[in-house]
Amino acid sequence: MARYDYKCSSCGNVFEVEHPMSETPEVVCPSCGAPAAKTFSANGIKFEGSGFYNTDQRSGGSSTSATSGCCANCPHNH
Repeated sequence: MARYDYKCSSCGNVFEVEHPMSETPEVVCPSCGAPAAKTFSANGIKFEGSGFYNTDQRSGGSSTSATSGCCANCPHNH
């Protein structure tokens, strides 16, 4: 089930309706009963801070690092 925003064509009321993505129901305004149309908004996900991208590095006292090659206890250390 997905949630969609609808806007009333008569009174301008914006409200949310939940229905499957495969359905296109005829939606009416809960306030005045007039037909409502699906609205599209630029809702997005905002990632803040470190650790969300593979180019970010952890901060702090990690004893090994994936980007430094071999670690001190590595059998491949020459």
